This record gives sequence, structure tokens and C-alpha cells, in this order.
Amino acid sequence: MPFRSIEDPSKLRRVLEATLLIEADLELSVLLRHVVEEAASMAGARYAALGVLNEDRTALSEFITLGLEPDQEDQIGARPKGLGVLGLLIDDPKALRLGNLGDHSKSFGFPPNHPPMTSFLGVPIKVRNEVYGNLYLTDKVGWSEFTSDDAALVEALALAAGIAIENAGLHEQVQLAAVHEDRDRLARDLHDTVIQRLFGVGLTLQSMSTRASTETSQTLRAVVEEIDSVIQQVRSTIYELGMNRDGRGIRDNVIALVRELNDVVGFKLHVSLDGPVESSISDEVAEHLLATIREAVTNVGRHAQATEASVHVLAENGQCRLTIEDNGIGFDTASGRQGGLGVTNMRRRAEKLNGTFVIEPLPSGGTSLIWQVPTGT
Repeated sequence: MPFRSIEDPSKLRRVLEATLLIEADLELSVLLRHVVEEAASMAGARYAALGVLNEDRTALSEFITLGLEPDQEDQIGARPKGLGVLGLLIDDPKALRLGNLGDHSKSFGFPPNHPPMTSFLGVPIKVRNEVYGNLYLTDKVGWSEFTSDDAALVEALALAAGIAIENAGLHEQVQLAAVHEDRDRLARDLHDTVIQRLFGVGLTLQSMSTRASTETSQTLRAVVEEIDSVIQQVRSTIYELGMNRDGRGIRDNVIALVRELNDVVGFKLHVSLDGPVESSISDEVAEHLLATIREAVTNVGRHAQATEASVHVLAENGQCRLTIEDNGIGFDTASGRQGGLGVTNMRRRAEKLNGTFVIEPLPSGGTSLIWQVPTGT
């Protein structure tokens, strides 16, 4: 542990104070800024930066700086990507001290309008033994270079920062889960209470219109139509909220699968979903639905010679209806040669769920596949 090499009680207290400060800020952007500020303060650096690595951990995706004025940063231009000396910590994540940046063989020099920097201290920040980013400190005030004590202090801070960053990520996940829970509760309330009451009012007015005068009847029918429109808007809101409590739902799974199948057909598939797909389609039906989409689109890619195709899923009146259309060469309904076993599998899936399966030519050319089964709930 880096703090074990720190013997000065005042310096140990400084590490503890800095640790408590960054632990108190769970918002990640604020936390990262505090880490940079504390590192510069502890080591006496004129300039400091924190570079966050990209997902591949091959370059910097974010670069937070301290010590430069906004107009200086604007004049310097694009932020560093992790080349030269900065890239050394990416390739070999361990503390690095240099008396003069320009003397190192990996130094690229500075871009125009960049202030001169000499002494350098770089320390990696790790989260669960994986490098999250690097702390870069330059120009130790009043000294020609950073000391081993400086390195130990900043390494101790980096260790605490890694823990704080992980906690911040967990905190954000908890907040996100709470948001999803609130959205689900709102969607259920809208569906179970608001829509049912609106529907009941609409039925009552519709019944009254049959016994009213012509003028009143027309007015009531107009009101009923307006209520129907409101119901559709509320339903659209519910679908946008996505009544989904188990992570990625049917809607996301369908979209993800279609994106995956773009490579199979060689072009971008059109995908759309309508109705309460999340709340009405059972897990069993969803499993067969996804398998049918995969088999059908794969057949399009292998046999149809199509340049366009669409995937549409509709949940309505207790039925899940999948429609896949393409502009290919068509399907030989007499021999069923196109598709082979895939077509048989799709038909069996529909029959197993007490549904129907139809393939027919489109008037404009191409093929339409309709797979329809009860939603299962």
C-alpha cells in the first residue's frame, strides 16, 4: 500500500482529509474534479489533469484539467488522446516520475500555445484492479521535480479515488433503478386507473348518445371520439415509459436482434413496435417471437435477394402479430423451397402457441410473412 511509505503524520492526515472529501461527493463529475484538485494540492503541482480511458483502455476519452485558463485551453485546441508520455501510463500502468518531460524519448513536444511544462508525475487510478484513468501532474512549484513522497501521497489518493469512483457508479445504478421503478409504477397507474376510467366514461356517453336528440347525439359522439384519442395518447405514454421491471424488455430485445440481423441481410432493416408489447406479451411468447424474427430475417438474407425489408410487431386485442415484408424475388408457395426447415420451424412455433402462420406474395413484389399468436397473458 502506498501510504505505508508515508511517515510524516501531517502528510498522512492530508491523505485522510482528501479521502474523506472525495468520498463525500457521489456525483461522478464532481468527484473527478475533486480528485484532480486534491492531487495538485497534495503534490504542489502548478498543472494537473485526470484522463479517463475509453472502453478499450487504449486511449483517453475524457480529459479534466486544472491550472489552465479557459482561453488557454481554447487556444491549445483538441484535448490529448493519450499519446507520447501520457500514453506510457496506458501501456504500463504504474507511477512515473520525470525531471523534464522534454528529455523523455516518448515526448512529442507541446502543441502551439501550450504553456511550457517540465517536471512530471503520473499515477494510474484503478477500479477493481482495472485502470479507470490516470492522474497527470506537472511543474512542481518551488522544486525541480516531484519527490518519492509526492508519488506516495498521490498513489494513496488514487487508491481512495478508485474506491470512490466505484461507489459513485453503484450510487448512480441505484438511482437509475429507482427511476425505472417510478416509471413502472406510473405506467401501471396510468394503465390500471386512468385508462379504465376514461374507457368507462366513453361507454357511458356512447350509451347516452343512442337515446339523445340528433344534435346532442352528434355532440356526444364527438366527445367519445375525443376520449378515444386521449386514451391512445395515454397508451402511447405508457409504451414510452416501457412497463419493464426486469432489465431489458421485449421492445429492446427485438430492436437489438434486428440490429444484429442487419449484417445478415446486408442492409438496414426497418423495425417498429406498436401496442402494449411489454405489458401483454408473455415470456414464452417473447422467446418464440424472437426466434421467429431470427429465422425469418435469416431466410430473407439467404434467399430473397432483397434490398429492403421491415419487421413490425403489434400487440393488440390479446394477439401478438409479427409482420415481416421484403422486396425480394418472392416465395414459392407451391414448393416451399425457399426457407426449408426454417419455414417449418416458424409454422410449428405458431401452432404450438395456438396461432397462425402465413406467407404470401405482395402486390408490389416481394413477400409478406405474418406470424400471429395469443399474447399469453
